[in-house]
Amino acid sequence: MAVFSFLSPVFIAIICLLIVIILQNKRGNEKVKKRKEKTDKESRPWVDEDLQDSTEVPADEDGKDEDMDEDDISHIPFSPLRHDEQDMVKRSKEFYEMLNQRRSVRFISNESVSREVIDNIIRAAGTSPSGAHTEPWTFVVVQDPEVKHKIREIIEEEEEINYRKRMGDKWVNDLKKLRTNWIKEYLDTAPYLILIFKQIYGILSSDRKKTHYYNEISVSIACGILLAAIQYAGLVTVTTTPLNCGPRLRVLLERPVNEKLLMLLPVGYPNKDATVPDLKRKPLEDIMVVV
Repeated sequence: MAVFSFLSPVFIAIICLLIVIILQNKRGNEKVKKRKEKTDKESRPWVDEDLQDSTEVPADEDGKDEDMDEDDISHIPFSPLRHDEQDMVKRSKEFYEMLNQRRSVRFISNESVSREVIDNIIRAAGTSPSGAHTEPWTFVVVQDPEVKHKIREIIEEEEEINYRKRMGDKWVNDLKKLRTNWIKEYLDTAPYLILIFKQIYGILSSDRKKTHYYNEISVSIACGILLAAIQYAGLVTVTTTPLNCGPRLRVLLERPVNEKLLMLLPVGYPNKDATVPDLKRKPLEDIMVVV
């Protein structure tokens, strides 16, 4: 019994020591996890709140997600113009050849462009399909030189941080062949900047929310149609995702809280001395699988 009495304090001390070690290890693991999360966030600027899909938006506080109109939509006959097979082949080839000339151009002239052209290409983008026909997009056209310059200042400030700290050596090195950096002169020179915002939810009467299904996919499709319309009109652009700039640009442009920036397109004519990288596109057999 005396032996057990002697050992009891020893066992208690050992147990206490083990508890201390376990707690220290847990705290250490939490610190490592936090450091890793911080490092991942800094080295992955594409993890941007504005670029996250938000299809599942919480309903209003009362638990309701009100629809604007529950009535059935009338259906009408659909009779599109039909082409014979030879004409279809010709048209599809011409369309491909036109789009195959599309390049991302970073040297954009300040030569004026008709606003009517811009209106029409955005009308074309607005024909895009969308989840439950919610049309969750807003195209903000900026033509005011002062506003364009403010946009440039915001983007270049964040882009310098991206290049120097967030992106990592590998990404920066991969971009060297494209000769890109955080200086974005085209944001000043292009006659128009088109900022495409996704509406993560709709706002109905009494500030009620309407779910916008697949809002990011829907707006991305609209951006693709917009790029095709820009090319068809004879203009150029470069697709830009102003990483970590969305909230500041939203405030600058006085957009509501339900909108998040997805893409920015400077639009205009190319400079007379504009150059583009001599890139090659993958052949059809590398991008298409027939089952």
